[in-house]
Amino acid sequence: MKILVIEDELMLADTLVEILKQNNYSVDLCHNGKKGWECIQTEVYDGIVLDIMIPKMSGYEILKAMRAANINTPVLILTARSEMEDIVTGLDCGADDYMTKPFAITEFLARIRAVTRRKEYILPDNPSMGNVVLLQQQCTLSCKGNSISLGKKEYQIMELLLNNCSQKVSKEQLIEKVWGFDSDCEYNNIEVYISFLRKKLKAIEADITISNTRGLGYYLEVLND
Repeated sequence: MKILVIEDELMLADTLVEILKQNNYSVDLCHNGKKGWECIQTEVYDGIVLDIMIPKMSGYEILKAMRAANINTPVLILTARSEMEDIVTGLDCGADDYMTKPFAITEFLARIRAVTRRKEYILPDNPSMGNVVLLQQQCTLSCKGNSISLGKKEYQIMELLLNNCSQKVSKEQLIEKVWGFDSDCEYNNIEVYISFLRKKLKAIEADITISNTRGLGYYLEVLND
């Protein structure tokens, strides 16, 4: 699992990264809110550890921007602000959990496990975008009465793109999520599957396609009439 830590206290930030890595998490670290928001928009994370009092863009502002953009990545606020008003504000802004400093490592890890599990429960059974629905039970793409079957990898790629339609999904993330972290899958394998999916979307007259931003990743885009 991949976690983003947004924390401006350098020693604490390094400690959090070390704790998470020792427990088999992949970790990105940002020391200010602006950089953190950029990472959230361009990467797919399983969870975010977020301080409130950070420079350039506060934790509250990041939460509001995430939820406004329909980015539903679970967020654990980790902050020194322990007043009830702060806790209520953080949760109302869209945080999934709130933890105050100082903290016990065992409790921190338990809360990380809890919020990352929660992501599985909030994902829709049949995600959709435009006029296309991904039917889980049938493992098909459906559009305007047309449907087409997907192979296992095609389904997993399409599901990942639909569940992260506000973000770009990199080839590295596709490999990790679909093939597995230790896979020997190569980039050209991904390009082949993306090509298959584009053809299948066109075949059912979908009004969306899979686009790509060089160096950032793939994303779903609604076609113009």
